[in-house]
Amino acid sequence: MLFLLSPAKALDYATPSGHVPHSQPLFTRQAAELIGVMRAKSPQEIATLMKLSDALSGLNAARYQAWSPRFTAANSKQAALAFNGDVYGGLDAGTLSDAQLDWAQQHLCILSGLYGVLRPLDWMQPYRLEMGTALVTAQGKNLYQFWGAQIADYLNERAAADVSPVIVNLASEEYFKSVSRKVLKARVVSCVFEEWRGDRYKIISFMAKRARGLMVRYAIENKVVVVEKLKGFAAEGYGFDASASGLDRLVFRRQQGI
Repeated sequence: MLFLLSPAKALDYATPSGHVPHSQPLFTRQAAELIGVMRAKSPQEIATLMKLSDALSGLNAARYQAWSPRFTAANSKQAALAFNGDVYGGLDAGTLSDAQLDWAQQHLCILSGLYGVLRPLDWMQPYRLEMGTALVTAQGKNLYQFWGAQIADYLNERAAADVSPVIVNLASEEYFKSVSRKVLKARVVSCVFEEWRGDRYKIISFMAKRARGLMVRYAIENKVVVVEKLKGFAAEGYGFDASASGLDRLVFRRQQGI
C-alpha cells in the first residue's frame, strides 16, 4: 500500500533536521531540466506564470539560480521535514521515530511539480513550482505533459511487490492529475474529510489538508497496509461514516472542528 500526498507551498529550512537519515531524490535529471527552463525566465515572467507577488517571484528566481544537481546537507533538507503547511502539521514528521520514518519511506510518496515524486527522506532543495503550472517545455505546454506517464510508471514499480496493490490518494486533484490513470495498475482508494456546517457536512479545505496529514500519521503509527484498517482513523474527532462511503471512497466526518 502506498499513500500519496501533495507538497506544500510553505517551506521550513530554518529548523535543523537533527540526525535524521536521508536519501537522494529520484528524478534529478528531470528536475534539472525544469530548473533550466525556469532559470531562463525573469522574475517578472515568473510572477506572471505562477501568479506570484514581486517578492515571491524574486525569491523563487533566486532559488532556481542557486539550485544544484548535487544534493548535500548544506543545500537540502528531507522533504517531509522541509514542507511546512496544514498537511505537514498533521503529519508532524519531526516527532516520528527512526523506525516510523523508515516505514514512511517505504509507504509514502509526495507528488511534486519539480521533483516528480519525493520519498519522505529524500533531500530536497527549496523551490516553488506547482503541478498545475502551464510551463512550456520540450514535452508540452504544461507539467502534466512534461511528466507524462513517468509518475504512474514509478508508482507501478513501487506497488509491484504487493499481491493486490493499493494507492491511497490523499493528494489534491491538481496533483493527482499527474498520475496517469491509464497507466496506473493499482486500485485507488480516496479519503474524504468533512465537517458539519449548519445543516450539512462540507469539505473545509484547510481542515481537510490537516486531516490528510493526520491520516498518514495514523497509517505510520499503526503500520496500516490494508484498506479496512484505514476505517479505524479517529484523530481529532473524525470518524468513519460507512453510509456516506463507497468501496474506493472512504468518508470521515466530525461534528465540530478542533
